[in-house]
This record gives sequence, C-alpha cells and structure tokens, in this order.
Amino acid sequence: MSFGDYEPFRVDAGDVEIVGMKGGDGPPLLLMHGHPQTHEIWHKCAGELAKHFTVIATDLRGYGASGKPKSDARHTPYSKRAMAADQVAVMRHFGFERFLVCAHDRGARVAHRMAMDFPDAVDRLMLLDIAPTLAMYEATDRAFATAYFHWFLLIQPSPLPELLIGGNPNAYIDRVMGNRHAGLAPHALQAYRDALASPGAIFAMCEDYRASASIDLDHDRADLERGLKVACPLRVLWGEEGVIERCFDALDEWRRVARDVSGRALPCGHYIPEEQPDMLLAEMLAFFEADAP
Repeated sequence: MSFGDYEPFRVDAGDVEIVGMKGGDGPPLLLMHGHPQTHEIWHKCAGELAKHFTVIATDLRGYGASGKPKSDARHTPYSKRAMAADQVAVMRHFGFERFLVCAHDRGARVAHRMAMDFPDAVDRLMLLDIAPTLAMYEATDRAFATAYFHWFLLIQPSPLPELLIGGNPNAYIDRVMGNRHAGLAPHALQAYRDALASPGAIFAMCEDYRASASIDLDHDRADLERGLKVACPLRVLWGEEGVIERCFDALDEWRRVARDVSGRALPCGHYIPEEQPDMLLAEMLAFFEADAP
C-alpha cells in the first residue's frame, strides 16, 4: 500500500502553509500523524482508505514539509489550538465543513483540541495511543517519565534540546522510535530522518512539546472548569505493548473529558498505523461506518 494515487497539496492556512496528500472518494477523512513523523505514517493504510473516503493526510504545523513559524514566549504558535485551526482551514479549503478524524500521538492531541474548539466540524473522532495530555502530566511518575523521557527533554528552554538533538538528529529518530515499535519500513524511517533534518524542524518539534506543557494545559483546564467535553463519538485505540497500557487507564481518562467513548488495546506498540494496519483499517471502517465501494 502507498500514496500512489494520491495528489500532493499545499494550502495556505493563514499564518502557515500546510502540506499533505489527498486521495480517494467518499466521506471526508482527515489523518494526522505524531512525533517525530509526517503523513508517511499512513502509508500502509492509504490505499485501502481511499476506496472508502476522501482522505486528507497532512503534515502538522512544524513537521514534515509544512510551515515552521517563529514562536513566542507562551509558545502560542505551536499550541494545539493553533495547530487544530490549521487543519480545519485545510479541510474547509477542500470544501469540507464537517469530517471524520483519525489521528495518532501528537496529531491526536491536535484532534482533541479540534473537537473542543470546532465541535461542529468533527463528526467522529478516533485517537491512537494517547491519554489526555493533562491527565498524563498530572499522573507523571518515574515509570512514565523514564519511558517518555523526550517529553521532559523537549520542553527544556531553547536552545538546549535543539543543540543536543541537532548534534545527531538521525540518532534521535532511530533511538526514540526504535524503543517504541516492532519494525518500521526503511523508506518511512528515512522520511522521518529527512524531515527532522530540514531547517527549523527541531525547534518546531520542541515548541510543540513546550506548548503542551504550558498553554495547552491552560486550555484543557479551562474546559474542565467550564464542564466542557468532547461531544462527538470517540474511539480510542492503544498498543497493549506500549506506555499507555502500562501507565494509564485510557478509557477511564477519556471518559473524564468526552461524552461517548469506546476503545480497546491492539496487539502492538506505539505506531499502530505501521504495526497493525489491517486491524486499524477494520476499526476505522467499522467506526466511521464506511459503505463498501
């Protein structure tokens, strides 16, 4: 499977250009990747999904070939609120006011914020291998901090993590990802190496995490204080060999912030779209109620 029949696009989302791939026909489906990746994470699912959906697979702001804007003291340009608005702008560019969303890792955090800030835009939401950001930070213990050490490295003030990672970005990709998967396609791994080597990519990646440990938590706490929850149906999947399974009760945590939650663990690690594409496809077709082509 690949993006063989997809077409690349570049969309001006306001203050940043978002790059991605578009293919297929049917209900609109937005796919968002995680750290330290690009839209390439969906390469094993893209062909089959295009038989059922109009698929928009993007590079998030700060990642891949998408724009990497300057930041500010509050990390506002890399808040999940800003990143979610980018993605909604892309979907509106293609004429989609309401759409399905499947997102992994960092992209799933963007999708969570999107469902809160743009509730009329998200029809159904599938999140892969995360618990809510606020819950993960508030429950941090030694086991979690050891497994997700990069969360605490990347939030250090600039330029410390940038200098450390910049000394050997390929090693960062290989070691961080290598500890969390059961084998990635060589071309995909190279795509992730190439993306991190692009100008501004390491800084942007760090800003994404700095925002998650500051302004994003403010936004999440404000939702809790106001009693707001994700309103659309939410399906949560995670790897039974991963950190979410070991350190969190994913369904319980999501039910604290969403109204209609279901989900289960899959037999894999963190990178579900690359480790268990067939199981993920079956879950997506069932949850998104795709009709046969």
